[in-house]
Amino acid sequence: MQHDSRAYLWDVLQAADATLNIVTGIDLKTYADTEVIHSAVERKFQIIGEALNQLSKADPSLAASIPDLPQMVAFRNVLIHGYAVVEHPRVWRIIQESLPALRAKVAALLDDLGPP
Repeated sequence: MQHDSRAYLWDVLQAADATLNIVTGIDLKTYADTEVIHSAVERKFQIIGEALNQLSKADPSLAASIPDLPQMVAFRNVLIHGYAVVEHPRVWRIIQESLPALRAKVAALLDDLGPP
C-alpha cells in the first residue's frame, strides 16, 4: 500500500516546527553546549530527511518541487552515519538559513494538496 505523500509532508512540517520551537530564544553557544537540545534537533532533522527520502520515492514529481531536497536527505545521512563528525555550527546554519524556507514550501504544498 502506497503512503499518502501528504503524510510525508506533514512529518516534515511537524519536525520543522518542533525544531524551530526548540531553538527559539537560544544562540549557537547554548545550542552547542546543551546536549538535550542538539540531540533533539538532530533527531528532528533525521525525521525530515527520511520523510523527504520516502517522498522522493513515492511521488518524485512532487519531491522535485522541494528545493534542496537531495541536500536535506544527504544531511540526514550525515547525522545518522557520520554522527561523530557532526558540526554544531553547520547544523545551526541550516536551522537559520534553510529550515524556514523548507518549512514554508512544505506548508504551501500541503495547502495546495488539500485534505486527504
